[in-house]
Amino acid sequence: MSPLKKLLFALALVFSSAAAIAPAAAAQGANVIAIDEAKILRDSKAGKDLQTKLNNIETQMNNELNPTRTTLQTEGTTLDGKLQGKTREQVAADAALVNEIKAYQTKANAFAASSNKYSKEFALTERAALTEFNKILEPVMLEVINEKNAQVVVSKSQVIYSADSIDVTATIISKLDARSPSVTVTRQHIPDAPAQ
Repeated sequence: MSPLKKLLFALALVFSSAAAIAPAAAAQGANVIAIDEAKILRDSKAGKDLQTKLNNIETQMNNELNPTRTTLQTEGTTLDGKLQGKTREQVAADAALVNEIKAYQTKANAFAASSNKYSKEFALTERAALTEFNKILEPVMLEVINEKNAQVVVSKSQVIYSADSIDVTATIISKLDARSPSVTVTRQHIPDAPAQ
C-alpha cells in the first residue's frame, strides 16, 4: 500500500464514526456538513508538504540501502558463476567456496534485517507525520464546524450521496493553507537490536 493510501486510510478512520450516524441525524433535521479528507490531504499545502517530506525520507532510506543491495547483487552474480556446473559434493569439498557462500549468506541476512528495520521505521515515520497533520487539521475543522453550526460531520468517502452545498472541504483547505502550510515530518528510528 502506498504511503498516501495508508495516510488516507488512517485519516478516513477519524471520520468513519460520523458517517454511521449521519442518516439518522439528517432525518431529524440536524445541520450536517461533509468533508473530503482525501482531498484535504492531497490538495492542502500541508498535505502536499507532508507527502514531499515522506517521499524524500523514503528516497533517503533507499539510497542508504542501495550500496549494500548493489554489492550483494554483484557478489551473488560472481558466486553463481563459481557454482555453475558444480555438484553439491564438489561445492562441499571446496572449503574456500563454502566459506564464501557462508559469508554471502551472512551479509544477505544482515541486509534483510536492515531492510525490515527501515520498513518499520518508515511506517512509524508515516504514523508520526499523520499525527502531526491531524494536530494542525483538528483546530481548523473545529473552527469550520462552529462557523457552520454543524451537529454532524460526514466523510464524503463514507456516504453514497451528499449535496455540494454541505461540502466544506474547500473552506477547510483554505483555512489550513493560511494557518499551517507545512507539517513537521521527522524520520523515526528504531534502536538496533543487541548482538547475540
